[in-house]
Amino acid sequence: MLNGAEVLAVVERSGFTESVHLGHLARSDGHSVGDPGATLLPRSALKPLQAAAMLHAGLDLDGELLALAAASHSGLPYHREGATRILAGAGLTPADLDNTPELPMDPDAAAAWLAAGDPPSSLAQNCSGNHAAMLATCVAAGWETVGYRAPDHPLQKVIRTHVEALTGDNVAHTAVDGCGAPQFSCTVAGLARAYARIATAAPDTPEGRVAAAVRAYPEWLGGPGRPVTRFLQAVPGLVAKEGAEGVFAAALPDGRALALTVLDGSVRPVPAVVGRVLGEWGLSGFEEVAYVPVLGHGAAVGEVRPVWPSRAG
Repeated sequence: MLNGAEVLAVVERSGFTESVHLGHLARSDGHSVGDPGATLLPRSALKPLQAAAMLHAGLDLDGELLALAAASHSGLPYHREGATRILAGAGLTPADLDNTPELPMDPDAAAAWLAAGDPPSSLAQNCSGNHAAMLATCVAAGWETVGYRAPDHPLQKVIRTHVEALTGDNVAHTAVDGCGAPQFSCTVAGLARAYARIATAAPDTPEGRVAAAVRAYPEWLGGPGRPVTRFLQAVPGLVAKEGAEGVFAAALPDGRALALTVLDGSVRPVPAVVGRVLGEWGLSGFEEVAYVPVLGHGAAVGEVRPVWPSRAG
């Protein structure tokens, strides 16, 4: 991962460069930064690919529930209710979930959860919609629901096959994601390629259905105030998803796509880097999302600033 990495952004405080963020940025216009062939774990940026694979396997979801199947949601009541609806449609309950129990991601929702005396739960965890869809896919395909997270389960084999087809990469590494599901590697360029294929897919295809759901229900993919949700709301036609450890991927209906990984795992520079690329593509309306201030005594005294030479595309 370190080989070929370049500085993506610097952190400036009161005119002083305080720190830097190295990484790899793949752009479909050819103006990549670092090594677009570097291998990464997409983390939750893999979820739209997983959702498309599940539709190919027989999952029958659309609208907000399909967006939730591709989500790292904030754990708000409607997110939890949606995951429960996915499960109920397959004759299952939250007790069937096998993702890691956690508190809601949203701080206020987490505080309310704790105030109610509730322990961490799989339903509250940000991947519950994704795992509910995995279970519903198993029911639709006639597969066992027990053990659905195992890499050799038929569900995960189908997902791996579709990840390879969409990215154009062979999976070189299989890891365990934070939620417990298998995490399949790809290259940074492969992740951008997969998002381009989803964003340009015909409406009646599984990939096109995922794109439509993500575009129409951005608050179900993330949550209010989240950068990925705000980018989706600001840029018509965008398909995007973040992943842990500083991963982000996005694509437009015309096939322009990007994917990035920040080597120190920080999410801090991601909005600024994504905004820089979208701006070079002639888009606007997302400037508040892309501005990442550096604070001193509660006031902005600098910002996180992308630093590669301007490369309009």
